[in-house]
Amino acid sequence: MDRIEQLAKEHSNVTRRYFLQLGTAGVAALSISKLCAQEHEGQIDPLLAEAVSKLEYLTQDKDFRTYGRGKPPPHKLPPDKLREVGLARETWELEVVADPESNAEVERPLSLASGTAMNFDGLMKLAETKAVRFMNVMTCTNGRFPCGMGLWEGVPLRDVVWLARPTSNVRRVFYYGYHNDDPEQRFQSSLPIGRVLEDPPGEHPVMLCYKLNDKWLTPTRGGPVRMMVPGEYGNRSVKWLQRIILTNNFQANDTYAGWNNDTVSHLKTCARFIHTPKKFKVNQAAPITGVAQVGMSGLSKVQYWLAPQDKPLPKDDPYFTRAEWKDADILPPPKNWGGGLPDGELPPIPRQFDSGSGKPHHWPIPNTLVHWAALLKAEKPGQYDLRCRTIDANGIAQPMPRPFPKSGNNTIQRVKITVDK
Repeated sequence: MDRIEQLAKEHSNVTRRYFLQLGTAGVAALSISKLCAQEHEGQIDPLLAEAVSKLEYLTQDKDFRTYGRGKPPPHKLPPDKLREVGLARETWELEVVADPESNAEVERPLSLASGTAMNFDGLMKLAETKAVRFMNVMTCTNGRFPCGMGLWEGVPLRDVVWLARPTSNVRRVFYYGYHNDDPEQRFQSSLPIGRVLEDPPGEHPVMLCYKLNDKWLTPTRGGPVRMMVPGEYGNRSVKWLQRIILTNNFQANDTYAGWNNDTVSHLKTCARFIHTPKKFKVNQAAPITGVAQVGMSGLSKVQYWLAPQDKPLPKDDPYFTRAEWKDADILPPPKNWGGGLPDGELPPIPRQFDSGSGKPHHWPIPNTLVHWAALLKAEKPGQYDLRCRTIDANGIAQPMPRPFPKSGNNTIQRVKITVDK
């Protein structure tokens, strides 16, 4: 399935009811709204309402984009082999040990050799008092589209690290996933110990994740346990986690570093299309919908621009800063969160939500996705290029302030559209 088609399946109940029930007063409250069709007596254009109704906020497990290295990749191993290699909940074990190639000191290593490795029952015991939930988008560093949007649950990594009793000379955490015991297929990443042990204000903990959308992680999603590093790209959130090494080595050992990627890159704010028409008629309203990734710099606007292909673009403005961009509408929080949750209802309050009202503290939620929509019109027939971009909370337009590849893909997306008479 094409990724755009896959995204179009998501967010199914987010705003159909919202838009159809707005009425005249509700539309007036959306002071910048382009969604109101005047000929429908203040009601939202049904074309746009139908387009928006196809969206779903949380991505179902089966619809996530999947990456896995190995021959075969771990998630394609048969069930008996998964149990044999420790990729089933009943056989999973995690080592937390000192790096033998450094002078890191750990008093009580959790190791297979000593029989002290952390098992799944032990992790669940910690979860009784330490479990956390938060929403986070999963995006590949070089991918054009998000892999999926999830509600993740797990135990902070630091609570397991402290069980090993590190005492000194620990500057970094190396961690590894299972990849058929073939060094050439092994995927690994790392973090400074400070980021593991302490969270900046408003940030979520790095965690050992065992649930997605309130269901046990499947092997396809990296289960039984994967790393979850909030606010960063997916290469940090290693799947099929089995081994953690505490080291005095200050250098990253990440697989992605060896592939000429920036491994210390927070999510970028950027917009992508979900639904655009291939063609429509002059002065006919055509609905467009999209998704915006809310990165480190937040999000204030999503914009779109329809430009005739026969009109030359200025060579001194590569990011189209002088173009005639128009504001789209950022959609509100859904009543039904989707993702396969029963009735679309969230489990007990994720960290980004108010415990009293059950509503998000902020919208859009940092490090997540938000959906947007608009009605598109053109006054002349011809061939057009349609583009979209974000304006972050600092007022900076995509792809700035970090336009470089290998640290997150935030190029301005373009689609071709025909306008007929």
